[in-house]
Amino acid sequence: MEDQYYDIERRTAIKEEARMFRRRFLTYEQAELIYSMSHRKIRDIAEAAGAVYRINDVSVLINREIFDAFLEQFRQPAKSGVKI
Repeated sequence: MEDQYYDIERRTAIKEEARMFRRRFLTYEQAELIYSMSHRKIRDIAEAAGAVYRINDVSVLINREIFDAFLEQFRQPAKSGVKI
């Protein structure tokens, strides 16, 4: 157990994963992992939200703040009286 805690490579990998969740701009691949959606759905939602930044013909970034704000529009209110 102590070996896992002090394993520098593992700690570095965890820091990289955590950094991905704090990024302002995401690639399609990163957004797919974070939001658990397909590439096509991410692309459609990002374009509808106006969150797509095309750097050139190949590089596309998604502004996470705009994307999240757009997704919040589809939130359903909690239902009262539902038994769990």
